[in-house]
Amino acid sequence: MALPKSPLPTSIASQQHDHTQCIATAMTQAQEICTHNGARLTRLREQVLRLIWQSHKPLGAYALMDMLAQESTRRVAPPTVYRALEFLLEQGLIHRINTLNAYIGCTHPSAHHANNFLICEHCGVAIEFSTQSLQDNINQTARDLGFSIKAQSIELVGCCDRCEASRHD
Repeated sequence: MALPKSPLPTSIASQQHDHTQCIATAMTQAQEICTHNGARLTRLREQVLRLIWQSHKPLGAYALMDMLAQESTRRVAPPTVYRALEFLLEQGLIHRINTLNAYIGCTHPSAHHANNFLICEHCGVAIEFSTQSLQDNINQTARDLGFSIKAQSIELVGCCDRCEASRHD
């Protein structure tokens, strides 16, 4: 399986930009994937996905609940938000970033791929990436050790170019 292309060296996630196109693309892909899988993208699931795509910063369930409460007259219970997140995870539309206990939109939801992220500890942006050479090395190491990989998540914490530049100004 060919891996999806990695972000450019200066990822759009680490740049200031209008997220309208990110949200539109994510929603179109979500509708297509759910239709293909025979799954239902309910209003709440769609709202959660839109909120997640409003930035490239991972969001926790309670932050999402607060954001949903601002959009509605009634509060959404934690189990309801967690069920929506679980659905979006199952459909491959979002990823869970374990070190942050938060969620982020998947940039390649129609392709099976490993969860690899560069996370800026200053601005909080998370950049999804994958490279064939890294994946080949991981797969070879697993084979050499007689190990079968069922799930993979690599989370590298550091500093994005924009934050690094502002630290030196």
